[in-house]
Amino acid sequence: MSQQTKVAVLGLGAMGHAFASNLLKKGFRVSGWNRSAGKGEDLVPAGLQLADSVSEAVSEAAVIITMLSDGDTTLNIAAQAAEALSAQAIFCQMGTIGVDATRLLQQFLQQKRPDVVFLDAPVSGTKAPAENAMITVFASGERSRATAAESVFAAISKGSLWLGEAGAGSRMKLVVNSWLIGLMQSLAESELLAESLGFSPEDLWQALEGGPLAAPYAKGKLQMISRDDFTPQMQLVWALKDARLATEAGDVQQLPALKNITELWQQAVDDGFGEQDLAVISKFLANRSKQ
Repeated sequence: MSQQTKVAVLGLGAMGHAFASNLLKKGFRVSGWNRSAGKGEDLVPAGLQLADSVSEAVSEAAVIITMLSDGDTTLNIAAQAAEALSAQAIFCQMGTIGVDATRLLQQFLQQKRPDVVFLDAPVSGTKAPAENAMITVFASGERSRATAAESVFAAISKGSLWLGEAGAGSRMKLVVNSWLIGLMQSLAESELLAESLGFSPEDLWQALEGGPLAAPYAKGKLQMISRDDFTPQMQLVWALKDARLATEAGDVQQLPALKNITELWQQAVDDGFGEQDLAVISKFLANRSKQ
């Protein structure tokens, strides 16, 4: 893509920062905005144009990425951006905001800026994969009008899975995250059982390695548990948010384990574990067993 083409990244947390960094490396012209000051300043020497306002960030941008914490925030930022969006711009919602908020965002943009292309495109992956452009984009919307966005997705990911009409991406993201959350809870419990029976996290991984149960994700989380280092790839509080969005979108009677996880993980957040990686649930459970 031409270096004159501008991409705006709204939200420069772990994921948005990774997107902006990879786009700059691929020669895109990138503007960025974040609610709290300071985020993204390290990318200024690489060419990031830090904006003081949402409208400034999106001005003249062909593609806009929102990577924000929740639906309410995303809707609020979209309202600030609407009038300043370029004609025929592509607005890519890439956070995990749930089914209802995605629908409201699409309706808002259709009403305020019918010329703008709306893509619902959350991603599968956390901080380290995002930094290495190894995430997957769950893209949905009018692909025939999304050529510029596809070039952006190629720069920040290992590939895009196109799922149909806008909104399908967010629905698939909730499905994938519900699996991930269940895996993390089961892994934490299995590791604690292994420990009680005289095995280390390394022993558990060796028992899994090479077989059909040896998920690389599990290896990384077991290493965190072994080192007692829960530097966040995905904060527990955001995983809890995603679990709630999944239970709200689905039939809670069909999701009893996920519902129970939301209650348990809320206790862990209340006890101060929320800003650590979701693997810290193992430490919360271990501490609880000692009380």
